[in-house]
Amino acid sequence: MIQKLILTMIACSIVPHSFSLGQSLEVRSGDPVPRDVRDMYDRGLSYLSRTQDTDGSWPSPQQGAGIAGMAIMCFMASGEDPNYGLYSGNIRRSLRYIVSRQDKNTGYFGGSMYHHGFACLGLAEAYGAVDDRNLWDGIPDATRRSIGQALELAVRSSITSQKTNTFGAWRYNPSGSDADTSVAGAVLMGLLAARNAGIEVPDEAIDRAISYFVKMTAPSGQVAYSGGVGGFNESLARISIANLVFSIARRKDIPQFKTTLGYLKDKLQGGSAGHGGVEYQSYYQAQAFFQADISAWNKWNKDLVRRLKKAQADDGSFAGTHGPHVSTNLSLLALAVNYRFLPIYER
Repeated sequence: MIQKLILTMIACSIVPHSFSLGQSLEVRSGDPVPRDVRDMYDRGLSYLSRTQDTDGSWPSPQQGAGIAGMAIMCFMASGEDPNYGLYSGNIRRSLRYIVSRQDKNTGYFGGSMYHHGFACLGLAEAYGAVDDRNLWDGIPDATRRSIGQALELAVRSSITSQKTNTFGAWRYNPSGSDADTSVAGAVLMGLLAARNAGIEVPDEAIDRAISYFVKMTAPSGQVAYSGGVGGFNESLARISIANLVFSIARRKDIPQFKTTLGYLKDKLQGGSAGHGGVEYQSYYQAQAFFQADISAWNKWNKDLVRRLKKAQADDGSFAGTHGPHVSTNLSLLALAVNYRFLPIYER
């Protein structure tokens, strides 16, 4: 208790006052990060930094605001100062790119609701930690929306889309009447992160989305993909998404949390990733285990580190289903749970 109090006092003395109403970075205690994780992570960040375009995006087949949102989290996750650190320029370019992609009327970031969800998540993690008072200096004809303004607008867009959705969730298009658990997970995590950062998110919106995941979860713990109940084939990615949103939404008391966790633990090694690829599975699986069962995460994480050490290319990237930039982002964010600096990764 005394040690925690001392850490809190140190954090308050060295971290400047939050630049907005969002969360500020603080000292987060935990086990030391292994050297091989730090080396891998640094090489991956170097790759992302070198390959970022001047407009803040990355040359990826899935180019869009969501990739920039992932990258912001990667650059912030290891504890680098987001305002003056080595990657502060990358973070600011990414933020400008995300905000410039946003429709000023609807709040939608474009591309798909995947991009919207991950962009919202990236903004939420940056809100209050990044000083955006001079974000647009020197940029002619700039949008000049602040992080907080863009985040509030993005939240409204997500909720508007949900209200018109038959299932109370989300699909690829914001006006879609169908829904799937993969897209819904991306958008819901963005909303939960925004709520954690202090943005108003109605309880009704969270409750409806969680209700959708509950209905899509079989007694076995498997999670269906789209539409109504059905199609309960194995996908550890979807099962991890459902388990994670139950944790972050503080619904660990429901039966579906226990059944999805049980399924994941039974498949601690192996299992089917589904159509999203193993890096997409790992991104969600890392968070799900960490939030739900720290002992299971410790075992699973050791295997992740061994696997990614073998997979990382000489240039620091990771190959995968969605190209090197998306795959590198997802792989680094799976490793980033070791650092525990991102607010969304707090237990």
